[in-house]
Amino acid sequence: MTTGPAEPMLLGDTMDRPLLVSSLISYAARSHAGTDVVSVDSAGVTTRSTWREVAERARLVSGALVADGIGPGERVATIACNDHRHLEAYYGITGIGAVLHTVNPRLHDDQLAFILNDAADSVVLVDQSFVEIAVRLAPRTPTVRRWVVLGRLDAPAGLPGEIAYEDWIAAAPGPAAWPDFDERAAATLCYTSGTTGNPKGVLQSHRSIVLQTWATCTGDGHDVHSGHAVLGTVPMFHVNGWALPFATAMSGAKLVLPGPDLSPEALVNLIEAEDITFSAGVPTIWLGVVQYLQDTGRSVPSLQKVAVGGSAAPRVLIDTLEDDYGVTVSHVWGMTEMTQGTSGRFTHRVERSDRDAQRDRQAKAGRELYGIELRVVDAQGNVLPHDGRSVGEIQARGPWMCGAYYLGELADPGAFADSHLSPAEGGWLRTGDVGALDAEGYLTLTDRSKDVIKSGGEWISSIELENAALIAPGVAAAAVIGLPHERWGERPLLIVELAAGATLDAGAVLDAIRPRVASWWLPDDIVVADEIPLTGTGKIDKKLLRTHYADHAWPSG
Repeated sequence: MTTGPAEPMLLGDTMDRPLLVSSLISYAARSHAGTDVVSVDSAGVTTRSTWREVAERARLVSGALVADGIGPGERVATIACNDHRHLEAYYGITGIGAVLHTVNPRLHDDQLAFILNDAADSVVLVDQSFVEIAVRLAPRTPTVRRWVVLGRLDAPAGLPGEIAYEDWIAAAPGPAAWPDFDERAAATLCYTSGTTGNPKGVLQSHRSIVLQTWATCTGDGHDVHSGHAVLGTVPMFHVNGWALPFATAMSGAKLVLPGPDLSPEALVNLIEAEDITFSAGVPTIWLGVVQYLQDTGRSVPSLQKVAVGGSAAPRVLIDTLEDDYGVTVSHVWGMTEMTQGTSGRFTHRVERSDRDAQRDRQAKAGRELYGIELRVVDAQGNVLPHDGRSVGEIQARGPWMCGAYYLGELADPGAFADSHLSPAEGGWLRTGDVGALDAEGYLTLTDRSKDVIKSGGEWISSIELENAALIAPGVAAAAVIGLPHERWGERPLLIVELAAGATLDAGAVLDAIRPRVASWWLPDDIVVADEIPLTGTGKIDKKLLRTHYADHAWPSG
């Protein structure tokens, strides 16, 4: 039997419009023109504008960039806080096809210089509070020909091409409309925090940004919609602020940007003044807010929901927010390479289960979100069942996943060789997270692969020990690291930060942990730190802790 040539694929007759970041702000300006956008800048000045005004000023940013010779594909960096000028830059840079390169000002100078040189940025927009950083970096970043100060420039700083933002955008008219181009064009560049070597660049396309923003707005994402007033506490230099600057435009939600002051009092004041209904952030932010509410007796009646990610949310945090303040907690998981990969929304079945069963689900790291595929593999690369018990490395893929790291001016391709499986093997990203998936897609994170503790040939989860320790009276923060042990290979050291006026009661801490973990998991020692160090993205800096406590002597006996 012979067969003829294959019939060509029948294509649909839908319009082929590109998915571009500019479409988000254009929609917001058209259909939610009068919706509030409120920001507090680094000088403490509150600016009230609207989505229409943000779009208008973003076009002025585009005009200034074009006047400076910036074209499609060129990298434009921001070293900035969460305020209206940074938001305008988000859309002004991407609108002309240039690449928005958000830079974390909390990194040390060597990392900052590496990032700017690797990206070969031509223009840098720097907040006035970070001008001193810019002065240190300028001699080390020869590709940067223009430094724009987001705010006042009261005196010359000696930066190449320095100019104040308002003067810069006033000098050239913006385009009447942003151009159309290929949706696969690069839109944003964000580097990982570099805790295990030089930072790695994640280059997202316009298509991937719009798709992940849609996912953020779905009910199983963050459920961002036009009825929300969103407080953007996630730094806009970190994973594009978890897509919230884009999702609020897509949905037409009110957006409040708090600037650099993320103190509990400042956040509670904004929640109260702006009738905030939704926010998101790392656990340390919300632990601080809860402590402040408890200390002051204040409440946050408008706040309906918070999304918690970046690291595991302690069960005590979830219980307190929900039981004492009526705030639903959505526990999510993601990373620079994917933004959001899981959702905390309950399934229909879990929605009808009892409180303890629901809280057990909330303590997990969310549930697989459509658009991101997750799997668990063992050390030999064998795919493990989604049974909630089989623990291995989490791997991920999807249309807004980083398919390869950015190979910039300084990148060593060999350094990224093990980050992804080959296309023949499915192209999965090796996330470095260790955990398990159950039949409903709920993710339980055991640890980061570099943080899990191997004692006597068995694994101990530092995350579970930390969460259990936070239940103990007087413990404000907790970190667990594995240190060498002559007999067991490694044993856990618990480091605690105490609440004001508290003293360490080691027996009480162990009593709080004991019912929640296997007995051999109990830490061999507990020490008090004045402050547990955090990375530039608000996670516990275990690399620094392991260095600081490298010579710790275990108690005898």
